Amino acid sequence: MKTLPISREQAWELVKKYNTHQKDLTHYLESEAVMKELAKHLKEDEVYWGMLGLVHDVDWGITKENTENHLTKAPEILKDAGFDEEFINIVISHGYGFDVAGLKDKKRTEKIQYALAASETITGLIHAYALMRGKRISDMQSKGLKKKFKDKTFATKVNREIIKECEQLGLDLNEFFEIAIEGIKKIKDKVGLE
Repeated sequence: MKTLPISREQAWELVKKYNTHQKDLTHYLESEAVMKELAKHLKEDEVYWGMLGLVHDVDWGITKENTENHLTKAPEILKDAGFDEEFINIVISHGYGFDVAGLKDKKRTEKIQYALAASETITGLIHAYALMRGKRISDMQSKGLKKKFKDKTFATKVNREIIKECEQLGLDLNEFFEIAIEGIKKIKDKVGLE
């Protein structure tokens, strides 16, 4: 088990210090839930993986007006909170391939990087699908989610290629969808779903 410098509660306060929009906070909670469920499935450290999901966008609230600056403030915020370079680098890796913080040409290479990128990305698809179903996630099936995944007109901002990075973890899309749905089901009350 890797040691973390702050508790989950302290991390949540840190995130809320820089992020105030409920939609963003919901995304962080869902990312944490998917990462924890994925870690459980892969027999990895659930607390560590969950923490990555929770704080991965810590600077979004202060950089989203100029998205190229996203992930430029995160290293300092996380370092000041006591996180080590390895943790910070994993957080930054979810921005690889995007025009943020000079990361456009960088590629993910490690299992944990693929896990974070795929997990935080799938939350958008699941949440949009739940809203379409009258906020219901409790009976959501992976086959229904897969249809929405294939429908390019649904949740158009969700990058399907990043979700497919789950395959780098030895999971097919159906398995990953089931894990992700299960993770978010466990916190449905906290994210306004039923």
